Amino acid sequence: MSTDGRGPIETATAELAAWLTSAAGQTVPIGPPRIDGDAAGLTLWPLELRPARQTRTSGAVREPYRFTVRYLLCVTGPAGLPRLDRVLTAATRDGRYPVVLEAGEAPLWTAFGAAPRPGLLIDVPAQVEHPIPAAPPVLQPLRLRQLGLRTLTGRVVGPEEQPLAAMRVELPGTSSVTRTDPDGRFLIVGVPHDPDHPGPVRLRLTGRGLVLTAEVDPAEPDIVIVCAPPTR
Repeated sequence: MSTDGRGPIETATAELAAWLTSAAGQTVPIGPPRIDGDAAGLTLWPLELRPARQTRTSGAVREPYRFTVRYLLCVTGPAGLPRLDRVLTAATRDGRYPVVLEAGEAPLWTAFGAAPRPGLLIDVPAQVEHPIPAAPPVLQPLRLRQLGLRTLTGRVVGPEEQPLAAMRVELPGTSSVTRTDPDGRFLIVGVPHDPDHPGPVRLRLTGRGLVLTAEVDPAEPDIVIVCAPPTR
């Protein structure tokens, strides 16, 4: 819906009618083709809705649904020909509204109960906007603070405390990664530390046919991670 409460088709029709009135030099009424030989000049009528190429949606905000409204602009009497001429000239000059030099097939005019007459088909893009979700209200003052960084040191061992060398140890979601030395020891730097919300740190270990995660206490001065052999 537009800001004035009109829908996309109503908005597109009103904007096109205003442009046509300016181009033709006289108000262009909205209605089906007339059969009474009225000398008013032109009439505008929406014929059909056509789907348009859609944009892929990603994230929380949905892309608008896009479509095209096809209108029939036709003469209703002798005064309509020069006005149609002015509209065609304006359309080809500024390019705002693409026109098709067709006025419909005979069955269309039969459906209107009117004789065929000169006209144009005008395609107008429109779209259905999806409301943007409202952001939750901020109930507390914003606090900006910088988190500290700490270093984790420890060992990776197998059964019976056997050191596991060349094991890949990483902090998921960051670039912090290392490998254990011949004694199974590792050192991970740049681990975010939030003193207000302390908690375990999750590490991912890969090697020797193992892929596992371990939650460790960052306050532990010498972390020991025991890797059990894969079960058969």
